[in-house]
Amino acid sequence: MELVIRNLRLTEQDLTTIRGLIQAEGFRGRSHLSRRLCRYWDWRQPNGRFREIACRDLLRQLDREGLIELPLMLRPARRSGYRSQVSDPGLDTDPIEATLDGLGSEIQIERVERISQRHLLRDILGAYHYLGYRQPAGASMGYLVYWQDRPVACLRFGPAAWKVAARDQFIGWTSEQRQRGLPAVVNNERFLILPWVKVPHLASFLLGKICKRLIEDWRQVYQESLLLAETFVDSERFKGTSYRAANWLCVGKSRGRGRNDRDNQGGQSIKSVWVYPLAKNARDKLQEPRP
Repeated sequence: MELVIRNLRLTEQDLTTIRGLIQAEGFRGRSHLSRRLCRYWDWRQPNGRFREIACRDLLRQLDREGLIELPLMLRPARRSGYRSQVSDPGLDTDPIEATLDGLGSEIQIERVERISQRHLLRDILGAYHYLGYRQPAGASMGYLVYWQDRPVACLRFGPAAWKVAARDQFIGWTSEQRQRGLPAVVNNERFLILPWVKVPHLASFLLGKICKRLIEDWRQVYQESLLLAETFVDSERFKGTSYRAANWLCVGKSRGRGRNDRDNQGGQSIKSVWVYPLAKNARDKLQEPRP
């Protein structure tokens, strides 16, 4: 028997190893088990860090399938739909109305690195984005945009959705190619222009500028070369005008399953699927074997 979970191939011997580890050290908790397994498998992100979050998710999936029996959690789990605590960002909400040319070189784009920046991004999304803020899982990169030291916009990128029919058909992926190629695809999971900022074409301008910068920033932090960006636009709320103006391509509709729904549970709103090649011949490169 062979399973593939989180892009990791598991054999019956691997399951025997996991069961033995649970029996011997399960009393020390699930986080301990994931750390031990990551080191045993040398399972790392491209930047060298161990994939402990992915490993905990893998263990939970095996437990749900009845293939292992995880120990009881040492601490209560976060409730379903948990959202990190956010605070009022305390922003100046006086209107900003101007032309894009009028803002000129005063627009500043900062990659989120410091704790204070992470908190500000969290609070802005929690206060003003219709989806709110959720703690990112896996590789993530955020940007804050300022004008005269006032935040005017923010974006966040994270891991690509596991399986999207419209995107996968656009690329021409087989199932195996998708599993190998997903690390080269990034998801624009949040994009917000603050509601008092009225600057025509600012959104498409920022998408263009930040996607160009993202390629090198992502390589620097995660040692991974990105080839494609994706995003999902709620068709009942938005038309995707800014993405279209920034030369993103609408490749179809989602099936309402959610970006990481592997169990066909559905229940999500239908979204339009947009992609943006980050390299020449991105589709061809995504079909090639990964190193």
